[in-house]
Amino acid sequence: MAEQSSIITELTELEGLYGTVARPSIAKVTDHIHPAYRPFIAASPFVALATSGPEGLDVSPRGDPAGFIEIEDDKTLLLPDRRGNNRIDSLRNILHDNRVALLFLIPGIGETLRINGTAAISTDPALLERFAINNQLPKTVLRISVQSVFFQCSRAIIRSGLWNVETQIARQSLPSTGSILKQIAEIDGEAYDKALPERLKNSLY
Repeated sequence: MAEQSSIITELTELEGLYGTVARPSIAKVTDHIHPAYRPFIAASPFVALATSGPEGLDVSPRGDPAGFIEIEDDKTLLLPDRRGNNRIDSLRNILHDNRVALLFLIPGIGETLRINGTAAISTDPALLERFAINNQLPKTVLRISVQSVFFQCSRAIIRSGLWNVETQIARQSLPSTGSILKQIAEIDGEAYDKALPERLKNSLY
């Protein structure tokens, strides 16, 4: 019973606990890609893409050389969908609910950039051609209509030590992908791990 009584269910209670929002936290939000935010998008090689669908919420990683998300205009972003595992979770969700959220990360930088908007899935040949790498085209490009943009301060990155090389751990300290598959799906994990480096090398684009 004590645990249930500590659960917050009312907005007024929540706001009373956290207090007043600082003015800069409100003022930093724009409804378009402000010139001050463009350098962050251009410098980012990694974005987390959040979507919502019939099965619930999903967050999917997207990565390419820095600046891979193109700014078409101050209300529109273009995000290529590269080769993957063909689960297409994000794309399925967008067909159901076109709302998306993006979190941009930049190696070595504490601040992140957050963008909310809606997305449409395009197969326009000219658009796909703009994102060719090694003569390989993405199968689709997300045309994202921007609704809000704002930066997030560096506290989370500092607390996590994300870019601190001294806190990085060896890959061997965690289960390999093959080991995970063997435990969960009874797949030949050793064979999977052995083939993985070459498979990744040959299937990036």
